[in-house]
Amino acid sequence: MGLFGRFTKEKKESLDKGLAKTKESVFKKLTRAVAGKSKVDDSVLDELEEVLITSDVGVDTTIKIIERIEKRVAEDKFLSTSELNSLLKEEIAKLLSENEAQSVGDFQLPESKDPYVIMVVGVNGVGKTTTIGKLSHKFKAAGKSVVLGAADTFRAAAIEQLQVWADRVDVPLVKQTMGSDPASVAFDTLSSAKSQNADVVIVDTAGRLHNKVNLMNELTKVKSVMKKVVPDAPHEIILVLDGSTGQNAFEQAKEFTKATEVNALVITKLDGTAKGGVVIGVSDQFQIPVKYIGIGEGIDDLQVFDKNEFVDSLFN
Repeated sequence: MGLFGRFTKEKKESLDKGLAKTKESVFKKLTRAVAGKSKVDDSVLDELEEVLITSDVGVDTTIKIIERIEKRVAEDKFLSTSELNSLLKEEIAKLLSENEAQSVGDFQLPESKDPYVIMVVGVNGVGKTTTIGKLSHKFKAAGKSVVLGAADTFRAAAIEQLQVWADRVDVPLVKQTMGSDPASVAFDTLSSAKSQNADVVIVDTAGRLHNKVNLMNELTKVKSVMKKVVPDAPHEIILVLDGSTGQNAFEQAKEFTKATEVNALVITKLDGTAKGGVVIGVSDQFQIPVKYIGIGEGIDDLQVFDKNEFVDSLFN
């Protein structure tokens, strides 16, 4: 069993509720696509392509899915439209599984004398601070000691918001004044965590994309300074994306993966949007595993991403 537990009935119900808007939208489109048709033919596939693209799965990933279904149709000679739903579930789950080898999923922390260091990146407004707070809560609930670092020093609000979460979860926050060197904050955070024998460190970083060169240099500097304290840090670089922004999430992923070595994704705000298909597309296109999804505003509404449960919930 992983750190955050099995996929329980309660988690399944929360997932179903969180994906309700996407599910309703997809099913309405699918119903229209197969209306009056008895078998999956070229016209149904054309309609299906439009369904997936307008559900923010993305063009490239949609083409992959359509090609897989075309192959199945050719092999089976006849597929009824009533089978299309289960076929979609199967092929999308397979697509997500191809990225599973890289996924750290529902993990156990490795044995180490040093803290496990997570660096969080993403633009302002995507739910980065909230994700850090909820993640801290989960680690603490699992019996782990956590230290937070406020290395987004360009906005006073970012430091204040993180302090609110640190107080709420009751974990220490290392911070400096607005305008301080982010790398200095990262250094102090890891040094403090190491002296306290903390299990986990989560460091927030600035969410600016308007000057990409500066962002790249800043993130590189933060990582380099971390290694002076914990040689193999950061162990994870998590990119937080707002699922409700649809295709804009792809653009953000493109820029941040250029700026730093992102190795895990968090997709937030899925409960308030019909654009949940972005989870499938982003994971496939960037070959970076989705590790967590945000499906509500509650402190427990950050779930470990389970591809099978996700697809089942979306298409069941």
